[in-house]
Amino acid sequence: MTVREQVVEPPVSGVPRPPDPADEAVLARNLERQRQLYGEPLGERVRRLQNALGVSQARVARSLGISTAMLSQLISGRRVKIGDPNVLARLLLLDRHAGRAGGGEPLKAEALLDRVRDSRPDLGVPSGGSDPADALRGVATPAQLAAAANVLGPRFPAIAELLRRAAAERR
Repeated sequence: MTVREQVVEPPVSGVPRPPDPADEAVLARNLERQRQLYGEPLGERVRRLQNALGVSQARVARSLGISTAMLSQLISGRRVKIGDPNVLARLLLLDRHAGRAGGGEPLKAEALLDRVRDSRPDLGVPSGGSDPADALRGVATPAQLAAAANVLGPRFPAIAELLRRAAAERR
């Protein structure tokens, strides 16, 4: 059974509504789910980063590449997961380097935040410029690639050609 994320909607038109025990239960479950996924609720992590760097929540959001509203929803537990793996990678990078940023010294903190914002995290996924034949050779022998090309050739000629090319090239 998978745990589904529950979203708690913010008040409509800025009018606060009284606390709803059902919403509070959902928020508690969401924060516990964050603890399971990320080791701690995201609010604790972001507040620790803000204190270490001496910056606002909006500045952290800009560095991560998400909106302030989305970061607020994650912090409060209205949302559980960081959907973009690049944002999560930037959060982890920021967390790893924040302790070395100089204890909130503005220039060092800003430099770190800018470096994190401009980073292109390596998520272990080949970029568009990589050769798919390299990936194929990494998981199969030339004989296996040629056999797969023979099986797929009649119905999927373009894929079969890629398999044949990967089987023929040696690196």
